[in-house]
Amino acid sequence: MGSHAALAPEFLDSVAGKRVLVRSDLNVPLKDGQITDDGRIRASVPTIQALAAAGARVVVTAHLGRPDGAPDPAYSLAPVAKRLGELLGADVAFATDTVGPSAQAVVAGLADGQVAVVENVRFNAGETSKDDAVRGAFAAELARLADAYVSDGFGVVHRKQASVYDIATILPHAMGSLVATEVDVLKRLTENPARPYVVALGGSKVSDKLGVIDNLLEKADKLIIGGGMLFTFLKAQGYEIGASLLEEDQIPTVLDYLDRAKASGVEILLPTDIVVADSFGDAASARVVPATEIPAGTLGLDIGPESGKAFAAALADAKTVFWNGPMGVFEIAAFAEGTRAVAEALTKVDGLSVVGGGDSAAAVRTLGFSDDQFGHISTGGGASLEYLEGKTLPGITVLEA
Repeated sequence: MGSHAALAPEFLDSVAGKRVLVRSDLNVPLKDGQITDDGRIRASVPTIQALAAAGARVVVTAHLGRPDGAPDPAYSLAPVAKRLGELLGADVAFATDTVGPSAQAVVAGLADGQVAVVENVRFNAGETSKDDAVRGAFAAELARLADAYVSDGFGVVHRKQASVYDIATILPHAMGSLVATEVDVLKRLTENPARPYVVALGGSKVSDKLGVIDNLLEKADKLIIGGGMLFTFLKAQGYEIGASLLEEDQIPTVLDYLDRAKASGVEILLPTDIVVADSFGDAASARVVPATEIPAGTLGLDIGPESGKAFAAALADAKTVFWNGPMGVFEIAAFAEGTRAVAEALTKVDGLSVVGGGDSAAAVRTLGFSDDQFGHISTGGGASLEYLEGKTLPGITVLEA
């Protein structure tokens, strides 16, 4: 892949007075109808702003949650449209459907430089259909709302969906600045990364990260393992893990990784101490035990303080760091310190530090870190991981066709 300029000047020069459909990633967490983390909305603002400033009539399309191909008020983009308007400092019109009478009327009413959001694209079964013809028909309806298309929802570029893939086969298209930035950062993680290169992986399941470990095992200098997945590594080495998370079927794979790492000189760092509790929850009484002596019946819920220090030390001289997945159950204060230690270490990296979307991005914000303390916070967990696994992302390849 060549380097991608964010919204080429010639594209911006061509959009005045035109309707431009932007696929943003506005899939934010909601609680009781309130947005709890607006990071993705903020990340979508620069592209929308640039198009509006160039005189485009901007039509934003996005999904929220996993409605089952039909309208569901719990997943309405209405609160997102309101927040987008606040961040843009401008009125944002909202259509109560995606391609129906409301969307058509709202788009027809836009003046140059104005912005509208249409309702959740996944309220339409055609968006995620596995049938190319069904998806294509829905993409054609979307295309009637616009004269050009900009792909700026990085969190969905690994999905072959109507508003991500098929639409780009119909309309003149461009890559938005958010997607371009993400792709460039991921290239720096996979093609000649500055060394030492450290990959820190957490999260609950080894199986979610298998492809990444597989692809980066020979590229990284050190691999840090935390989160729920660490217990499968400990079990593979014959240690007692109590009632901690375990993916028994992944033990042979983990043993293979440990052998491969040894053979290729990659250091795999596992925790030496663990924070355990007898039960899961806010009231659980936490205590620290050696990683090799987890008492039967207890749950490992975070890496211990010595491991936090060791992981931070391993990150201290890194020139490139990719981190995906919390070190423990960061939502509960007693089990948040391991994740905090790794996040803190990342803020001091003299080089490229990348926080890989999803739970990791939520964790750093929950723990009080600001986005600008890191080199890059990815907006797409799954998309980042698939790119790092070496997979091709349909929403990117279609833009290059």
